Amino acid sequence: MQKKLVINYTPTGMIPTKSMTPHVPVSVSEIVEDVQAACELGITMVHLHARDANTGEPTYKKEVYGAIIEGIRKYAPHLVLCVSLSGRNINKLELRADPLSLEGNLKPDFGSLTLSSLNFNQTASVNSPSMVQDLAAIMKEKGIVPELEAFDIGMVNYAKYLEKKELIKPPYYFNLLLGNIACAQADLLHTGIMIRDLPGDSIFSLAGIGNDQLTMNSVAIAIGAGVRVGLEDNIWFDSARTKLATNMDLLNRIHTISIANDREIMSPQEFRLKMQLEPGNGKYGRKLS
Repeated sequence: MQKKLVINYTPTGMIPTKSMTPHVPVSVSEIVEDVQAACELGITMVHLHARDANTGEPTYKKEVYGAIIEGIRKYAPHLVLCVSLSGRNINKLELRADPLSLEGNLKPDFGSLTLSSLNFNQTASVNSPSMVQDLAAIMKEKGIVPELEAFDIGMVNYAKYLEKKELIKPPYYFNLLLGNIACAQADLLHTGIMIRDLPGDSIFSLAGIGNDQLTMNSVAIAIGAGVRVGLEDNIWFDSARTKLATNMDLLNRIHTISIANDREIMSPQEFRLKMQLEPGNGKYGRKLS
C-alpha cells in the first residue's frame, strides 16, 4: 500500500463515442488538451487509446500514438505514458505491438498487457497465451514496462507465470478491473482475494466498470491503493445516469476524496522512481539490463 495516491488517468478508451457523450476526447488535439488539463489538476500517469482521424474508431497505428505522445510531452515531459495494446478489435501481434516501436522522445513508458482473454457485454478481448507472452517479450526487449491488467484472480496468477518465465520483472504495476459482467465483481471479497495474490513488489490501482467506478475508486483511496479513473470506464457522473461526466468532473471528485482521506497525489517523478523508470525529460521506459 502507498501513502501517496497513484492516479492512472484513462481519458478515452475504445468504447465511448461522441454520440454517446460529447465530452470524450477522440482526436489527437482533443486528447492532448484533455491530458494537459488533467496534469494541471494532478495525475500520475495516463493510459492512452488512439482513434482514427476519419472514422473515430480505435486504431493501433504508431503514427497516431506518436502524435499524441509528442503533443503531451511538449508540456509534460515527465508524465508517465502508457499505450494501449488491446485485443478487442485486432488480434495480430505485429499490429498490436506497433506502438511499441516508437523510440526516443516518443517512446512510451508502459504498454498495457491484458493477462488473458475475456468477454465484455457485447465483445470479446482475445489474448491467447502466445500473444500475451510475445507482447511481454517485446516490451522486455525494448525497456517498456507492462501495465498488467487483471480482470479476475486467474489473470493475477498468470502474471506469476510470466514472472517464472522471466518475461516480466519487478517492480510491477497492476490495474485490477472490477465489475465486468464476465469477471471479478466490484465487491470487497473479490477485490481482497486479487490483492492477496499479487506478486511481491507490486503497486496496484483499482478500477470499476460503469457505475462501479466510484465505488472501487473510493475503496482504493481508503485502503492505500491507487485509482484508475476516466471516461474509458464510465461516462456517467451519477449512478442514476442523469448527468454525463467530463473527465475533469471525475478527476475533481477523486481529488476531493483523496483530500478527505489525507492522501497526497503521487507525482510522475515519484512514480518513476518507484517503478525504476527513466526520469523523463527525454529518457523514457525502464533501463535495459
